[in-house]
Amino acid sequence: MSDTSRVTDGLMERAARLDAADELGKHREKFALDDTTYLDGNSLGALPAHVPARMADVIAREWGELRIRSWDESGWWTAPERIGDRIAPLVGAAPGRIVVGDSTSVNVFKAVVAGTRLAGEGRDEILVDATTFPTDGYIAQSAARMTGHRIVPLDPAEIPGAVSGRTALALVNHVDYRTGRLQDLPGLTAALHAAGALAVWDLCHSAGALPVGLDEHGVDLAVGCTYKYLNGGPGAPAYLYVAEHHQGRFDSPLPGWNSHADPFGMTPGYRAAEGALRGRVGTPDILSMLALEAALDVWDGVRIEDVRAKSLALTDFFLECVRAYAPEGRVVSVTPEAHGERGSQVALRCDEAPAVMAELIRRRVVGDLRRPDVLRFGFTPLYVGFADAERAARVLGEVLRDIPPA
Repeated sequence: MSDTSRVTDGLMERAARLDAADELGKHREKFALDDTTYLDGNSLGALPAHVPARMADVIAREWGELRIRSWDESGWWTAPERIGDRIAPLVGAAPGRIVVGDSTSVNVFKAVVAGTRLAGEGRDEILVDATTFPTDGYIAQSAARMTGHRIVPLDPAEIPGAVSGRTALALVNHVDYRTGRLQDLPGLTAALHAAGALAVWDLCHSAGALPVGLDEHGVDLAVGCTYKYLNGGPGAPAYLYVAEHHQGRFDSPLPGWNSHADPFGMTPGYRAAEGALRGRVGTPDILSMLALEAALDVWDGVRIEDVRAKSLALTDFFLECVRAYAPEGRVVSVTPEAHGERGSQVALRCDEAPAVMAELIRRRVVGDLRRPDVLRFGFTPLYVGFADAERAARVLGEVLRDIPPA
């Protein structure tokens, strides 16, 4: 037996043992999966297998038969806050602090503008994560123009030294979408508060993958999407978190009729509802919202701490397999090795990344590409196993040997 065969057999045997001992492995059967190794749940989570039947009932009975009555009889009207309370435990929030609806971009706009209003007079700057997902930056720049603030882009690690009495808030991604770096949410939030500024966090790449602790760490405002690790479906509605002590003064820049204290009064003057309901705007997208609600059933009985432990074990094992299988020098991890600095993805820099990812997908290993040279692999612990990690690394090695260096 060759050395290569022994390495492969050893890693495959370890993967099998790890999968056999995995308490979360039983949740895999709750998803509609095939023989594809799917490592792109950090962009679009897999379909929970029971959602199609639930949506068939929503469409045929709740919409088709009950029609307008479903706003009351099927609970459509209360869905934004009801589903928010389902998400709350996954991000460390008490009930009544999260409302679901609109896109992440719209919720970033609400949070940033409302945050400047909460911060008060004399604070004329907004700190923005310079590595942020582009939309967050675009929205923050527009909000700054509208509110008369200036944008200060900087690396999150620079925030403690940059925050001052002029700072209204900082908008930071909890996990860097490109590299998978986990930012220090407790430390940065504390540094902002020490200077009298607010902390606004984007949880798109952390919610459902690791503990967040919004209430515990005193986060002021947070937003997140639900179609990644929460498996809510393409374009599923996002959510907005408003800390309880800010809710009475939360002044949304989008005061729609759904957030009115008396929405059916149809009065010309606006009076905000109580609590997180102030984050609602217009009529919610009920079909997508109820698909998300059904998808959240897969979290019943799951501890986010167990998800985090498996996530770290998976990414550790994948990195080990990549080192064993990939030709030397062809890929370099840009995801931190340290557990406290890593989200639930592994990003590999590769000169031939576009061609490599295209071939990986052709061979039924699905990750994604961030141009020009980053291969991303997301690990969703509810349905990704150690055998998936081993196979992905092994096929990556084969592809790298088949595609010559640039």
